[in-house]
Amino acid sequence: MSKATRTDTKSTALHLADSHDLICVQGARVNNLKDISVEIPKRRLTVFTGVSGSGKSSLVFGTIAAESQRMINETFSAFVQGFMPTLARPDVDVLEGLTTTIIVDQERMGSNPRSTVGTATDANAMLRIVFSRLGQPHIGSPQAFSFNVASISGAGAVTVERAGRTVKERRSFSITGGMCPRCEGRGSVTDFDLSALYDDSKSLGDGALTIPGYSMDGWYGRIFSGSGFFDMDKPIRRYTKKERHDLLYKEPTKIKVGGINLTYEGLIPKIQKSMLSKEPESMQPHVRAFVERAITFTACPECLGTRLSAAARSSKIKGINIADACAMQISDLADWVRGLDGPSVGPLLASLGEALDSFVHIGLGYLSLERPSGTLSGGEAQRTKMIRHLGSSLTDVTYVFDEPTIGLHPHDIQRMNQLLLRLRDKGNTVLVVEHKPEAIAIAEHVVDLGPGAGTAGGEVVFEGTVEGLRASGTITGRHLDDRAALKPSVRTPSGVLEVRGASTHNLRDVDVDIPLGALVVLTGVAGSGKSSLIGGSVSGRDGVVSIDQGAIKGSRRSNPATYTGLLEPIRKAFAKANGVKAALFSANSEGACPTCNGAGVIYTDLAIMAGVATTCEECDGKRFQAEVLDYTFGGKDISEVLAMSVMEAGEFFSAGEAKTPAAHQILAHLADVGLGYLSLGQPLPTLSGGERQRLKLATHMAEKGSVYVLDEPTSGLHLADVEKLLGLLDRLVDSGKSVIVIEHHQAVMAHADWIIDLGPGPGHDGGRIVFEGTPADLVAGRSTVTGEHLAAYVGT
Repeated sequence: MSKATRTDTKSTALHLADSHDLICVQGARVNNLKDISVEIPKRRLTVFTGVSGSGKSSLVFGTIAAESQRMINETFSAFVQGFMPTLARPDVDVLEGLTTTIIVDQERMGSNPRSTVGTATDANAMLRIVFSRLGQPHIGSPQAFSFNVASISGAGAVTVERAGRTVKERRSFSITGGMCPRCEGRGSVTDFDLSALYDDSKSLGDGALTIPGYSMDGWYGRIFSGSGFFDMDKPIRRYTKKERHDLLYKEPTKIKVGGINLTYEGLIPKIQKSMLSKEPESMQPHVRAFVERAITFTACPECLGTRLSAAARSSKIKGINIADACAMQISDLADWVRGLDGPSVGPLLASLGEALDSFVHIGLGYLSLERPSGTLSGGEAQRTKMIRHLGSSLTDVTYVFDEPTIGLHPHDIQRMNQLLLRLRDKGNTVLVVEHKPEAIAIAEHVVDLGPGAGTAGGEVVFEGTVEGLRASGTITGRHLDDRAALKPSVRTPSGVLEVRGASTHNLRDVDVDIPLGALVVLTGVAGSGKSSLIGGSVSGRDGVVSIDQGAIKGSRRSNPATYTGLLEPIRKAFAKANGVKAALFSANSEGACPTCNGAGVIYTDLAIMAGVATTCEECDGKRFQAEVLDYTFGGKDISEVLAMSVMEAGEFFSAGEAKTPAAHQILAHLADVGLGYLSLGQPLPTLSGGERQRLKLATHMAEKGSVYVLDEPTSGLHLADVEKLLGLLDRLVDSGKSVIVIEHHQAVMAHADWIIDLGPGPGHDGGRIVFEGTPADLVAGRSTVTGEHLAAYVGT
């Protein structure tokens, strides 16, 4: 049969399999969603908008993506599911038309010291194979170039059964790895400032140790005195060489004190195990302060920070070793790889070149493969995760993005839009949670949630096109065309913060005077050196309070009241009013319900099935013992106070018999950042990204500092909330503070008193000051990329 005949006989009717072109959600009630129903077109780009906390993430991530992942997990055997995270079915009546979902979120990459951009994207794995094939001299397999593999060798006798006889043979083995033996592949070594560990003019008995928790009144005192290694009454400066070694470095040694078997270990290995193995963010503040004071991290003198052994660095291709290649800017490395030629690794070089080109296309060409993944910003981490999917041949996949424009200069947003459209054009469904008008503009379908945040949100207030949204009366529709105007006059600085010779990362010996007593905005394309300038030359100074984009850490027991320290004055007020201990008013301490241990719910583990959480019948979900709830303050018990919103609690603690100034001040900070609707006892994991960042901002506002540094405070903020943020920044400056903001949002730039623009490009194309002056001068000159975009924004 000819091709023409086949075409003629093809049916023109729609095949039943092609009719499933919608993702249907009916009766969604996850978090604050109010039984909502939506229909999302497949193979199109849909943007979800609404104020922070309106329910966007609950619908997209908590409902659609969660159910897709749960159903895929159920296709595996029960044995395999036992090793996978168990996911509960979202609270929704009907979900139809789901496809495989890939989530590309803003979660920071793990801060494991051995994780780099290269290892996280598999670029390092391909580069190692290239060097093992083409590198001269040849030193071994790909693992000989891996800083995660140590070189090991050994020999000994083995027993082998052969022909009915037992034969002993000598065997030897060796593994050639690329790990630097000195720093064990970390690239840095720790050095201890011994004066921060102890006061050598005192004896151990007099409390010479200044390490948090090392009191001589507890177990440590019994271990030191019972070990017999030193005289407890002799000042440390008079110790012999052996005594000093035993105090600092002695390996774990079994001792018996008062008939109890204990282990003594030197201070430094003990600190390395107990403190240095943890992430700094998870430490208690006083422990973190001690670590920062007592321990310095310096580049390993043996590998010079490359993490690799001398053998791995000796093998080269065209005069470049693998450490040099990983240190190159990725855009330069891509050019170098294209210049390589080897028939045996032709396909591999092509794949590696495509992966490196993807970094450049996505706007991350300024990174290097050796960059620790934990140092990437949320936006950089999200775009790094995208690289895996850009070259994928999969179609009919649902990609879910959480504010992909975060951390992007207006110049780069257009490139991100093109990437999203590219994924859609391959036949995929693209769902994007977004606030930026430039990103909303490319949507083919818009779902707007609201009308407010928290309990005031959770409803679909608009579905349709961008033009329809613009004409609607929703908050997003009304603010979509908002444009902040340039200020008619700017503040006169009260002084300057001098930065001289800044050379961190890509900065090129930068000298700049940052005005004080004003609102200063640092801007420039992603990778131009903004964070390097602030982190390397400003943040560590006295009186500087830095508020970065680091994630808030907290379990389901944590809530706004515990995170901000608000619960402390409230507990003390309850205790004083009732003549009892403050610990009774903590659900994590003596006042906790004994049945649920203060969780409010009882969790039942069902192995491979998702666990079940049921409200505790003993305390009815209130988390406290019944007798604790008999104590009141201002006519309210502690559970009723935690159920209040920030605004209600602000009024409650401001006057009358419940007046508590310390609590009211913290509540005022929470209201200032637009979190007046939050419940004091709402678990932290249920807060949206924008809410968590503002919670962090409110907490830092209570710190005593004269200079505030904010890293992209508009992240996660709705257009309507940006205006509130500008008002907050103005109030901070008017109260006598100096505010420095790293920001890409044009509304914040237009509102600034002074702009410092870095560039002109990213990586080694940046690192210079390309403009200093008022926003009006920047717009008038249009001498930089930022100036052009700001001029277009304000309409001049």
